[in-house]
Amino acid sequence: MTEFSPEQFEDKYANYFPELQTAYRNAFESMGERYDSELVHAIDQQVLNESEPFYDEEDGFRIELPENPYERLSGTVVGQEKFEGVLADYVATLEAELANVFDLNVGSPKV
Repeated sequence: MTEFSPEQFEDKYANYFPELQTAYRNAFESMGERYDSELVHAIDQQVLNESEPFYDEEDGFRIELPENPYERLSGTVVGQEKFEGVLADYVATLEAELANVFDLNVGSPKV
């Protein structure tokens, strides 16, 4: 396990790329077990591919999404309300996975 440093996380892709990949993969697999795989894949490829993880010592991890995430979705038919619910769960799962990968002992996902 790599020691986590908030300062090093500012250059996360240079310092923590393998850990980021692990957290995103774990979140994807977890979501795939709970929701329609086509929707999960679409969110992963069309929304989260442009997301940005950040870390704050007081609030932990947060995921900044691109603007208008629902409008980015193509090739999958889903209502906006359902999309937003699945996306919110996905973001919470991803934040929890980031905390888990870095062993920051955060509770279960905020759903």
